[in-house]
Amino acid sequence: MYSSATTPTPTATRTALRPPTAAAGRPGPKQVPPPSRPAALRGTDGRTADARVPAGRTALGLRGPEAAAPTAARIPLARQADSRVLRSPHRPGQVAGPERIDPSALQTPAVRAALASVARICPAFTPRQVLREGSRHILVAGAIGRAPVVAKCLAPQAVRSEYFEQLVADFHHEVAVYRAFVRHRPPVRLPRLVAADHDRCVLVMERVPGRPAARERHPVNAPTPGEVRALLNSVRTLNLWRPPTDVFQPRLDYQLEIARYHSVGQLTDRDAGDLRGLLHGLGHTPLQLCHGDALLSNMLLAPSGPVLVDWEQAGWYLPGYDLAVLWSVLSGDTAARRQISQLAQSGGTPARDAFLINLVLVLMREIRLYDVPGAGEEQRIMIRRLYDDAALARRAVRTAVGTR
Repeated sequence: MYSSATTPTPTATRTALRPPTAAAGRPGPKQVPPPSRPAALRGTDGRTADARVPAGRTALGLRGPEAAAPTAARIPLARQADSRVLRSPHRPGQVAGPERIDPSALQTPAVRAALASVARICPAFTPRQVLREGSRHILVAGAIGRAPVVAKCLAPQAVRSEYFEQLVADFHHEVAVYRAFVRHRPPVRLPRLVAADHDRCVLVMERVPGRPAARERHPVNAPTPGEVRALLNSVRTLNLWRPPTDVFQPRLDYQLEIARYHSVGQLTDRDAGDLRGLLHGLGHTPLQLCHGDALLSNMLLAPSGPVLVDWEQAGWYLPGYDLAVLWSVLSGDTAARRQISQLAQSGGTPARDAFLINLVLVLMREIRLYDVPGAGEEQRIMIRRLYDDAALARRAVRTAVGTR
């Protein structure tokens, strides 16, 4: 049900890129950036098709080799996906099948230590089932009286992780986001905060009935078209929400991200220059509140509608960041990618350019996440797809730069 991302979130966003202000012409309060996040590890393939692209054009708005230079930039859409997709490990809190109550799982030293921390803030918490016992987080389903809840704790073994300080910072940020949502309720469904212990990294939330929209990061089977529309509507509703500017923080330093991927060879000199060119043109574009980790595994399909969970990365981003995350993991769903691209372009040229910058950086992160030594055949297929997607996004950026 709940998942945590390991994507890099450097420390600050350019001062020129600012959250929307409360009053026109008046800059918002200075944002204090969070500590930089650890570098993530690495992942796909297919062909793009845009129903709106006229015959003879590619999905980027480019004609074939025999034609002249393009007149408009197009956002890459979905590509014909290979049916073989890497099945990623279950996200935190997800159940691989029917829930089974395993009393012995509640007796492991790590879980018992987590439950002791939960008992400090919720003495009435009755544990029922360990949903996840990972190296970073432990999730335990239980109840307070008749109310079903989920307790999320930082795993004791996380202390030995090289990213321990960043894991603590992310947990503190998630606690702060849930507390902010108590004062400023967002227009989307999310679990209600029950209790939190900032110092001990404990979070207790209501347990929302529903199932994840997908159980893998890059799902084999995408949600139905109706479910995709509902999920996109929830994401867009969140993105269009305008809370007070001092409630959330910028979560991505775009200049630093471009420099980092350039320094390790994932971006060429031309790629980095093109991205910086687009970024420079967005200097006065208001930032957008995004979930920051809008994976299908972080969205529950509940009877009342989609529910967004895992808010560790929530904050201000360039417009379209959540859409770029969804585009990157829906390689097998041409229609869904088309909807995402149409939404990204509906805001005009600045929104399109912001989406393309986000898309390139998200794909670089996914490649870094999956392109690791010892990858199996299915993972190599996913890696090839991601490299193809990244090449497509680069071409779209170059076309966008040429049309500014």
